[in-house]
Amino acid sequence: MDKCIFCEFSNSELIEEGSLCYARRDGYPVSDHHTLVIPKRHVESYFDLEESELIEIYQMLRLMRERIQEMDPTVSAFNVGVNIGRDAGQSIFHVHMHLIPRRQGDIDNPQGGVRGVIPSKRTYIKRSKE
Repeated sequence: MDKCIFCEFSNSELIEEGSLCYARRDGYPVSDHHTLVIPKRHVESYFDLEESELIEIYQMLRLMRERIQEMDPTVSAFNVGVNIGRDAGQSIFHVHMHLIPRRQGDIDNPQGGVRGVIPSKRTYIKRSKE
């Protein structure tokens, strides 16, 4: 295995550390306070995480959400995401969760949220049931 930037991290990058995962800011943030939650064990896919890791990652995401909201009252929403596989945009093959703070007006129309990974599918018209 080549050197993994998420396995060989610096303590200066840490925002918070648990026994199974840690949090740090994204190096290429989508928005201010964009945070990554990363398991300590080198695992490529979200689907290969153990239940204990998933639980701690969830708890860390909640803690980071609370801290971001306390730090920045302009944050009104969040996107949470993970890229699984090259075709989904994964470029670092050590699973990591993105916690992306959102603010009212940060884009003209936020409809569709994570559906925007395929831009033509982001916005849609809700069809009535016939």
